[in-house]
Amino acid sequence: MALHRPRILLVDDEPDLLAELRPIIERAGFQVLTARHGEEALERIAKERPDLVVLDVLMPRLDGREVLRRLRQAGD
Repeated sequence: MALHRPRILLVDDEPDLLAELRPIIERAGFQVLTARHGEEALERIAKERPDLVVLDVLMPRLDGREVLRRLRQAGD
């Protein structure tokens, strides 16, 4: 039986940061998903259902605070 690897969604508009963090987190045993802006994050959350979301606060289009606000509203 395969073990469930928890999924983490990393959301940041800096591709270099995502590329640096991804392998570190994967080596720790997690499956890593990424998104480059808040709109993409909301789409991935709805589709992939990650166990944890790590949001950058300052992003273009839809910042991390607004993503969190929308997720909380959807959860109510």
